[in-house]
Amino acid sequence: MDDMYRKVEEALNTIRPYLEADGGNVEVLEITDNHILKLELTGACKTCSMSHMTLKAGIEETIRKAVPEIKEILSIQN
Repeated sequence: MDDMYRKVEEALNTIRPYLEADGGNVEVLEITDNHILKLELTGACKTCSMSHMTLKAGIEETIRKAVPEIKEILSIQN
């Protein structure tokens, strides 16, 4: 699981500069045993009206290419 976490973080690091430029970021909350990735959008991304598009078009696509083992990606709002 540590290897999968590392791959996810590496994938996210490729898009974090774009999120940070808009005052936001993304945090990995959990990767479950059945390969479900739980993320939380933070900062400006948390309340942005475009956050759903950011998650679907940017974050999910990037992770699915880099870590195809991930079966599902969920955005958790804490």
